Amino acid sequence: MSETTQVAEVVTFRLLKGADPAAFVSAAAEIDPILRRSGAVLGRTLSMDDDGLWTDHIIWTDLQSARTVAEQMMADPAAAPMMSMIDPDDVALRHARIMYQKE
Repeated sequence: MSETTQVAEVVTFRLLKGADPAAFVSAAAEIDPILRRSGAVLGRTLSMDDDGLWTDHIIWTDLQSARTVAEQMMADPAAAPMMSMIDPDDVALRHARIMYQKE
């Protein structure tokens, strides 16, 4: 197994009461240009379990890029619709170095 600097960003959260999941998915897709411009995103999935817990899973080239783009995104108006639907009291974010990945 070769060492990598790639990291997985795993964010779990719930939407605010009354938020429409389909509208949220559309708003989440609106941040894709921000992620693409960074040149540091290798992949992204967005999922929701049966209990309404969402997971945004992004693979980054490195941790510093993940942190830098997160700061830029919070200031970008394109991210506001997505962020406005997330319950700020129910968010957990973590980064983990990728140890193995199957294509």
